[in-house]
Amino acid sequence: MRLKDKVAIVTGGGSGFGEGIARRFAAEGAKVVVADIDDAKGERVAEAIAAAGGAADYVHADVSRSKEVAAMVARARSRFAGVDIIVNNAGMPQRNGPMLGVDEATFDRIFAVNVKSIYLAALHGVPAFEARGGGVFINTASTAGLRPRPGLVWYNGSKGAVIALTKAMAIELAPKRIRVNCLCPVAGDTPMLGDFMGGDTQENRARFVASIPLGRLSTPADIANAALYLASDEAEFITGVALEVDGGRCI
Repeated sequence: MRLKDKVAIVTGGGSGFGEGIARRFAAEGAKVVVADIDDAKGERVAEAIAAAGGAADYVHADVSRSKEVAAMVARARSRFAGVDIIVNNAGMPQRNGPMLGVDEATFDRIFAVNVKSIYLAALHGVPAFEARGGGVFINTASTAGLRPRPGLVWYNGSKGAVIALTKAMAIELAPKRIRVNCLCPVAGDTPMLGDFMGGDTQENRARFVASIPLGRLSTPADIANAALYLASDEAEFITGVALEVDGGRCI
């Protein structure tokens, strides 16, 4: 098992990419703390992992709030005696539309969930990693941060920030044996898809898929497999990478 005896926190773990990552990590031997703001979904994923023979716990956490991120990390340390991996996956979409049509509260929420959460995870996660002699951050960015398009201006900016933060963190934390990488998925068949496309219709799906050379949307399994590699010891010399998981979209 590639993550045997590792302890991982996965934010936004109750659905979509986060659920895929949590389940994949558990199948590879990790003890997983599933964090989400939707208790029903998060508990469902943790219970499914346990039913399959894995070790999992659920914690309610709004990743934009320092006290809740601190409690999330503390829960992992008390329940499983440490933290080795933090996957900052929770995200806030922007509904596709004109940039000036986004109100200030929505803008603030996009940056709080997508960007401030990385700061808070570092604030509370780095000491936990230091106690273990190192660790791994994996941040979920997006192809939107590499090839921004109209209609998602503020979301694009938030994911561009995630990529820049990942690279800067990787340099600063390397002496502590803490690796930091991010994933840049193309849109997948997740609850956020309709927001990104301006409505989940067959026409919008066909138009979007036509822009992906490999001819399909991403899946939670695609993202989970990439995250597994970056979290594993096989990637021990890889840090500061923005890995495109996009079927060729960014070429």
